[in-house]
Amino acid sequence: MFDDRSPIYLQIADQIKNDIVTGVLAENEQVMSTNQYAAFCRINPATAAKGFGQLVDEGVLYKKRGIGMFVAPNARDLLRTGRKESFFADVVDPMIREAKAIGIPLTDIVRHLASYGDA
Repeated sequence: MFDDRSPIYLQIADQIKNDIVTGVLAENEQVMSTNQYAAFCRINPATAAKGFGQLVDEGVLYKKRGIGMFVAPNARDLLRTGRKESFFADVVDPMIREAKAIGIPLTDIVRHLASYGDA
């Protein structure tokens, strides 16, 4: 479930973000408590709390006192906007550099992408 590439609390935050972006978690939906998450993943509850706390700080989750944590009403749009801003720098630009390095013409890349149709 977790790897050694980044701290576990960041991986927890990223997984919850992915669940929100892909629609697994809906806006205003309650998420597992940090203790439930820690027990499910067999990790220290403080680690889970750190990941959840980061999401609260980022405005992705909000707390209802005595009830739990919920997905913020604008969380999906917030996350999608952030990912769109980094998409070209993190994904497309490195792909184009690699394609040029190994001799793949940009026209072949465009043709390949067009075969997927509109996303």
